[in-house]
Amino acid sequence: MKSIKALMLASTLALSGVAFAHGDEDHSEPSGPIRKEQKDWGIAGDARAAKRTLIFKMTDDMHFTPDRIQVKQGETVRISIKNDGKLMHEFVLGTKKELDEHAALMVKFPSMAHDEPYMAHVAPGKTGEIVWTFNRAGDFDFACLVADHYEAGMVGKVKVVASSSAKPSPP
Repeated sequence: MKSIKALMLASTLALSGVAFAHGDEDHSEPSGPIRKEQKDWGIAGDARAAKRTLIFKMTDDMHFTPDRIQVKQGETVRISIKNDGKLMHEFVLGTKKELDEHAALMVKFPSMAHDEPYMAHVAPGKTGEIVWTFNRAGDFDFACLVADHYEAGMVGKVKVVASSSAKPSPP
């Protein structure tokens, strides 16, 4: 009976679009073509359009460095994320609401895989990359949604300034 329930749960999750990873694999390399889907915080960018690279470090003290950035509306940036820790970490762009919802799912399903262009799952000692176009002005967030990391405060802020008054943060 337990195996039938497990099979039903797996089928339900598969149909709902939730995927599961295999252990602590590095999911920083996209497995197929990047989906360009407009989100509140922007859209996947074309690497050739990126004029600057923002470099982030993640550590096991549950911090990003830097933890705040400012970009110009319409700017495409390459986001390079180095995991300087011994634990798996990730970098996920989004709104506070989206990150809260995803973090709750990660607590329930800690091995959930990520294959979205606004996410980088980065193994210890490795570097992940996101190319993103911030085409909407506003205040957005980024976080590590590995179970308990978000709750421990592994978060940051993105300010996307309307193109007429933007002063981008230094590379």
